Amino acid sequence: MKQKNLNVVIAGGGSTYTPGIIQAVLNNRDVFPVSKITLYDIDADRNEDMRLIIAYMLKQQKHQGIELIATLDPEEAFVGCDFVFSQIRVGGLTMREQDEKIPLKYGLVGQETCGLGGFAYGLRSIRGLLGLVAYVQQYAPEAWILNYTNPETLIAEAVRRKFPNAKMLNACDMTISIEETMARNFGYDRNNWIAQYYGLNHFGWYTSIYDKSLERDIMPELIQKLRGTPMKIASFNKGDQSWQDAWNMLSKTLQYFPEYLPNNYLEYYFFPNIVVENTDPNYTRANQVMDGRLKNTQEMVKKIRQHTDGAVLNFDFGEHGQYIVDMATSILNDSHQRFMLIVPNYGSIPNLRADAVVEVPAYVGRTGAEPIAMRQPINDFHKGLMEAQNAAEKLLVDAYFEHSYQKALQAFTLNQTVSSADKAKQVLDEMMIANKEYWPELS
Repeated sequence: MKQKNLNVVIAGGGSTYTPGIIQAVLNNRDVFPVSKITLYDIDADRNEDMRLIIAYMLKQQKHQGIELIATLDPEEAFVGCDFVFSQIRVGGLTMREQDEKIPLKYGLVGQETCGLGGFAYGLRSIRGLLGLVAYVQQYAPEAWILNYTNPETLIAEAVRRKFPNAKMLNACDMTISIEETMARNFGYDRNNWIAQYYGLNHFGWYTSIYDKSLERDIMPELIQKLRGTPMKIASFNKGDQSWQDAWNMLSKTLQYFPEYLPNNYLEYYFFPNIVVENTDPNYTRANQVMDGRLKNTQEMVKKIRQHTDGAVLNFDFGEHGQYIVDMATSILNDSHQRFMLIVPNYGSIPNLRADAVVEVPAYVGRTGAEPIAMRQPINDFHKGLMEAQNAAEKLLVDAYFEHSYQKALQAFTLNQTVSSADKAKQVLDEMMIANKEYWPELS
């Protein structure tokens, strides 16, 4: 692997998260020396809008020696690339809105990565990611793919089956967002933390958080704080009430199950009735993003096109971009930094099926991920929850490859946000129509 003049492709280049990733790349050029950035997307307008923003960033920050390209051509994008940062959203926010609103019509959770909305998104994303991996295998087989595309567990399972030797890491920044929000709320430095965690993606628990500066496990005190007072929104989610709702529900979860610190997404599985009752079926999270982050990006592009003076860019990036760049840097420099990754189990969780795709800590170096095995089996409560959810996810991936309506119905029925097979079938049938352009034909 070459050590300088790196060629990086952002797949899903038109995403509103792209500037955060690019800013992290620019901030780390001393250890991640990039000379070419390519924005690859299938949406020409959004890709061009983002090219304008990134070009403006490069000019304002006086970064020299970086070639910037925006393209819809996979050959132009991937030939000669070294890293691919994937954040594609198949179907865009339009289909995300359907993912959220169709289940709500039947009294079920409507969410983009959890519940049946997540399964609908998963069937679209599998097709998109398999196509992307195929392009990389064709044009740049030695390139590393670092994947942020959701739903991570489903995608990792599908890629594992189709391309078992692909050089690919699957990571989710949600655990980092949880940790950073806790640290800011309660006066800690997350950089001092060594976290132990296990689960499926958006479906897991911390078992300890060791603080190196304090020389102790601080998770018990974090749980005590969170049970008493919900966290407040961190600056990178400023003005987004849905995150405050999430942190409120995290505290509620700890009132019921205080032994371990849960991923906040477990609210959709533990309290689906409360989530549905508090969700506006006519104005969901997709609408909030359209009216918030997407509109904000469009306003920035408008100002750039009008050559507006002053502070045009308006971003608070959080840890999203830095996390994926840190992974790439750890591969490049073989530095074996520690990350939460989505990997095949193979003994990492000793009493869970070996072929489950799990989220656990792992070291990352030149040869990829080296998962850290747990010393003890997990408890029956978590194991039972994970086994059911993992079985549902595997059935859905089966449905994709086998074009099986029956497997899809089984997956929808087994999803733990679903109360009956009748509702599972109603949602599946309506989603098949809505996703006709994106799903495999099920029969």
